[in-house]
Amino acid sequence: QVQLVESGGGLVQAGGSLRLSCAASGRTFSSYAMAWFRQAPGKEREFVGAISQSAVNTHYADSVKGRFTISRDNAKNTVYLQINGLKPEDTALYYCAARYSDYNRVPAQYDYWGQGTQVTVSS
Repeated sequence: QVQLVESGGGLVQAGGSLRLSCAASGRTFSSYAMAWFRQAPGKEREFVGAISQSAVNTHYADSVKGRFTISRDNAKNTVYLQINGLKPEDTALYYCAARYSDYNRVPAQYDYWGQGTQVTVSS
């Protein structure tokens, strides 16, 4: 059982940076793979990236490779998404999600979700 709360979104100019945080409840946080998804108006929820339980492995969508970095601090029960070189097409509501298993790219396979934090990128 995990409860997730995202923060750190905002309005930034193209080329700028943001650091999103996802704080998780529970004492078994390290047992969950964590992922970030995003959803823009009128579009389906899109996989952004994920990190394994041990933080050894990460995986990213092609659209964000080289610009976004996922990390986690199991001692703080927190996962982060550092986003650099933001583009207008990155504008979306960003969600973190937890899965009690290895990560994947499918939203329906994740067990817990946060409420989302809005990222808006101006041109």
